[in-house]
Parts: sequence; C-alpha cells; structure tokens
Amino acid sequence: MHIQDSHWTSASAVAPSGVAGGANGRGASDSSRNTPLRVDAQRNLEHVLRAAREVFGELGYGAPMEDVARRARVGVGTVYRRFPSKDVLVRRIAEEETSRLTDQARTALGQEDEPWSALSRFLRTSVASGAGRLLPPQVLRVGVADEGAERDETRVPQQRAAADGPELRLVEQRTPVQDGVPADDAGAAALLEVVGRLVDRAREAGELRSDVTVSDVLLVIATAAPSLPDAAQQQAASSRLLDILLEGLRSRPA
Repeated sequence: MHIQDSHWTSASAVAPSGVAGGANGRGASDSSRNTPLRVDAQRNLEHVLRAAREVFGELGYGAPMEDVARRARVGVGTVYRRFPSKDVLVRRIAEEETSRLTDQARTALGQEDEPWSALSRFLRTSVASGAGRLLPPQVLRVGVADEGAERDETRVPQQRAAADGPELRLVEQRTPVQDGVPADDAGAAALLEVVGRLVDRAREAGELRSDVTVSDVLLVIATAAPSLPDAAQQQAASSRLLDILLEGLRSRPA
C-alpha cells in the first residue's frame, strides 16, 4: 500500500511551536503544552502521541490522521481537538524525535573519550530507539542536486510505505538554506551541530572515512531502523544492518 508523503516545509517540520499559525503568532501545539489538562484529556494526549510515533514510524509521515486515531483508540475528532491539522502533529513528533537524537549525541560526546566509540555509541543508541524512522527530511539532506539545479534545490530522502516495509526515496525539496541548514530550523541545526562534532572527532582521529558527512551518519540512523512486525526480528535485523554500515564508515589503512 502506498501512502502519499506529507507536504513538508522547514517551518512545519521541526520549527519551534510558536511559529505555527494563529492570529497572535502562537501555535496550537505551543498552547497545548502550556495549558493544564484534565486527567482524561492528558491520558488521551499521551495515547495520541504514542500512536502517532508508532504509525508514522511504520508508514512514514504520509499516514493519515485516521490511522493515528485508530491506533490510539480514540475518535479522529479527539486527535483534531489537540492537533488542529496534521502538520501540527507531524511537527510535534518530529520536534521531539530530533530533540531526542540531539540529547543522545550530546551524551555520547560527553561520556566517550574515544572518538569512534562516541560515534558508534550514538549510532547504536539512536537506531535502538527507532528515532531514525521519525527524522524529518530536513535533517536527511544529501546535498546532491541535479545538473543545472539551483544550489538550494537539494534532494531529500523520505520514507514511504511499500509492500516489504518502509524504504527511502529521493524527493526534491526547495527550501532556503544557510550553510546547508534551513534558516528557521533551530531543532535540526542543533542536531547537525552536535553530530558534526562527533563526525569531526572521528575523522580527525583517522577512524572515519574522510568522505563521510553528517548527512551520511543520519542516513545510517534512518536506514538501520526498519519497521518489522516481529520485535525480536526487528532488533536482530537492525543490529545486523548497523554492524555492516559501521564497517562501511570506518577508515581502512592504505
């Protein structure tokens, strides 16, 4: 079954909640986090967020809100009361997963003295968490454009549903960028900065191939986290695939 991709912009993907729509400039997601909720409303919100992570992780961000509601066992109206549009929900999930990956990268950077150990720890932790399936396209920027294309027209891999599970495909995205990062995408910029430090350390230590980029590392996280129906099979497949990809990242003596 093919699920159409959600329309992404840097503003609707991982930008801070305050940039989303509303006459006063504050987004619905922002107000939903600051307004105290009744116990049942809080429980419903938690169910919706958990369901959204599962559904989007399995099918990609193109999955419809009705699938999220069914997984959360609530009416679709309940989902829309908390998240007035799909973009708001997508932004919330992508924002949280990007923040989680940033924290994991900082932990690896701060607790591992060996550059390769720090990078591989970050990759293993991130893949195990499944966050790679929820990365927004903005942080999966490959940096390869078609001949004759404008410099800011890069090709970005996105997930889509396929008969044998999620796969990555390249889609064009035209977003104003600065130093390779969408200008208003603070969450993505923070992630790229700290992962960049991990990559630089490993490269300078001669343990990482000189041509490996931050985008390559994030693509490893995305591709090494397949969504399989059996949890044990998924864990084994992720571990095996990551071992192979890590070997591909390491530099080899001349």
